[in-house]
Amino acid sequence: MAEERKKVEGRILVVEDEHIVAMGIKKMVKSLGYTVTGVASSGKDAISKAESTFPDVVLMDIMLKGDMDGVEAAGEIRERFDVPVVYLTAYSDNKILERAKKTEPFGYIVKPFDENDLHSSIEIALHRHRKEKEKTE
Repeated sequence: MAEERKKVEGRILVVEDEHIVAMGIKKMVKSLGYTVTGVASSGKDAISKAESTFPDVVLMDIMLKGDMDGVEAAGEIRERFDVPVVYLTAYSDNKILERAKKTEPFGYIVKPFDENDLHSSIEIALHRHRKEKEKTE
């Protein structure tokens, strides 16, 4: 059932603290034709990898190990590097959603999700970010 996919462009940083889940997301992202710039398991690691690998989009889990959650890390990544963030989370309660909205995410996917959900969210984030950059140039 392998459908033909056109060559896509996009460098994706995966931030997920559960190793098996992170590897599953990485595999999905690669099968969609994107390049995975790295996998981070904490907020601080995500910021460091965003700084060194120059991703086009960050796929960010909200609940991370360590003293910085995904919302805090996403806010800093967005502010410092102007990289769009798509949240991937098992949490969809209003309190978390309100915090996440303040970081101006380019998407919010509730787990479990499939390859199509991921593909459409990444494509929208890439497109929206390109359009925003065109406006400022």
